[in-house]
Amino acid sequence: MAASINRQILLKSRPEGPPSLDNFELTERPTPDPGDGEVLMRILYLSLDPYMRGRMSAAKSYATPAALGHPMVGGTVGEIIKSRHPKYSVGDIVLGYGGWQEYALSNGGGLRKLDPTAAPVSTALGVLGMPGMTAYVGLLEIGQPKPVETVVVAAASGAVGSVVGQIAKLKGCHAVGIAGGAEKCRFVANELGFDACVDHRAPDFAKQLATACPKGIDVYFENVGGAVQRTVWPLLNDFARIPVCGLIAQYNATTLMPGPDMFSVLRKRLLLRGFIVSDFAAKQADFLRDVGEWLRTGRLKYREDIVDGLEKAPASFLGLLQGKNFGKMLVRMAT
Repeated sequence: MAASINRQILLKSRPEGPPSLDNFELTERPTPDPGDGEVLMRILYLSLDPYMRGRMSAAKSYATPAALGHPMVGGTVGEIIKSRHPKYSVGDIVLGYGGWQEYALSNGGGLRKLDPTAAPVSTALGVLGMPGMTAYVGLLEIGQPKPVETVVVAAASGAVGSVVGQIAKLKGCHAVGIAGGAEKCRFVANELGFDACVDHRAPDFAKQLATACPKGIDVYFENVGGAVQRTVWPLLNDFARIPVCGLIAQYNATTLMPGPDMFSVLRKRLLLRGFIVSDFAAKQADFLRDVGEWLRTGRLKYREDIVDGLEKAPASFLGLLQGKNFGKMLVRMAT
């Protein structure tokens, strides 16, 4: 049964530089009723992802900016509690894009039914969702790793990077992670099975990374940018491939940051390609088949960082941008 009040977190203002709590506003509005062809979802889990920082800005990008005065955008898992849509029934659990609120209407577009008996429904926002598919297509379609090659992954303990390195190992590669802090590095190496993980906060980071990659780097999966990217760059081998998924270290910059040596792109014949996961929508069935099987057989592991309550979303999101999360960041709003 739906509550009469729907709590929402609105995008109140657009940040200049790092976002703050002042950019968000918690409000209460009446819970809506679905019209013809619509469903009402009670949100169970809200996904927090780095791409949301870009959506807070009005700058030209691959997606429409989040609208001021409206609930902040975000992927969700929800339970349908009212339905006037022929394809969905009360009790269905669905993956959707309900945003930062406790209840959301949908006309059914973009919804996908989930089977709670197949995997925990939260995984549809992580390892079996957009982050997992980003790792899968970015590494396999753009990185194209070959056995014995060295694959280096930035933000290796995060939702995307943790999957990238594990797939690299499954493909017979030497997988090296980069993460922030000793605890995350131990998790990446000991729990996820990477060959090594280097702490980018260490004073001798560059030396440690070179030691972990004695044959150079063939694939660098870019999630971070900034100083990490500049440290990786000299170690790239000829014909190295660089899937560019994100640049979290640069999202809050108000001026251009130093970039890679583009002469080396020519000299080393590097393949540098930015991508958005939706570019590879046709690969979703392959992703769900392969990663689902690896999960079921215990060959791929994941970690979730869950906070309870919609009101925790802004602070948790700001922490995510600062690398404070450990695993896939989720807000649990109802169980």
